[in-house]
Amino acid sequence: MRWSVRKVMIATSAAAAAIGLAVSLVVVLGGPGTPPAAPAPGRSSQLYSPFTGEPVKALGPVLAVKIDNIKQARPPTGLRSADIVYALPVEGGLSRLMAVFSSRFPPVIGPVRSAREDDLELLAQFGRPAFAYSGATPHLLPFIHRAPIVDLYAGTASGYFRDPRRVAPHNLYARSATLLAQARGASKAGDIGFRFRPLPAGGRAASSFSVSYPAASFTFRWSAPAGRWLVWMDGAPALAAEGGQLGGATVIIQYTVIKTSRFLEYGSRPPYAVSVGSGSAVVLRNGQAFDVRWSRPSADAGTTFTLPSGQRMTFAPGQVWVILAAAPKPAG
Repeated sequence: MRWSVRKVMIATSAAAAAIGLAVSLVVVLGGPGTPPAAPAPGRSSQLYSPFTGEPVKALGPVLAVKIDNIKQARPPTGLRSADIVYALPVEGGLSRLMAVFSSRFPPVIGPVRSAREDDLELLAQFGRPAFAYSGATPHLLPFIHRAPIVDLYAGTASGYFRDPRRVAPHNLYARSATLLAQARGASKAGDIGFRFRPLPAGGRAASSFSVSYPAASFTFRWSAPAGRWLVWMDGAPALAAEGGQLGGATVIIQYTVIKTSRFLEYGSRPPYAVSVGSGSAVVLRNGQAFDVRWSRPSADAGTTFTLPSGQRMTFAPGQVWVILAAAPKPAG
């Protein structure tokens, strides 16, 4: 009997050790949806943003804001605090921005403008993000209201105000604290495919890179002192209302199909930048350019960026800019 009790105790201890090992593996390896680890030497409990690769105290809610980007709307407010800045084509050959915040929330963000159909496909990768926008064409608006978002439409949400020093409609701003107070249930920052690691091999030296829409252009110029790609828009430095020039540690020129939306905007169908599928891209980081492939199998999945070697392309920690643009036509 004494032997049996001892045998049970040994078996119990072994089982406990196995469970402990399994739990340790789960903690180290992470489960589905676990944000990718950022570069950190040795073992560390430090948490990193899956959007920027920078240290954070906690994963914050995702707040996406549609930002006006025509000349009369510049300089924007709050954009330097964004984790990710997307540029998308809109009617008239112009561009509009979508700023994604989670690590930091500036007091004021704007100018806020209206949504387009392709925003919904882009937003789906974040789960259920909070989405702030001034409005949308009447036929599109019900689709936005039914989308998996925390709907912060300016027509119903509070926190928006007009700046009398600017001309409408380029003068609508939002107070982030008021928006976030209405964003209960918004998804926290999670893995959308970005990987932050040291500089990979295979890049080529690049001091600048330009991409254009029919009536808008972006140029990114590497600044070693700033450690960022500084932005020029339509031939002029892209300044921030808070001071300084806009720019990102990593810039992605994501070439894709630009089709037309189902919904009329000012009497015509605006462009729709497809963000699901696959294609080529150029990633800029640390003064180098990398030719990569991008892949996003579904709207609720993130985007992976792959080097010709088959390895994942890695980004420099910091703000990321993503420009969705039509692939350049072959020369000749």
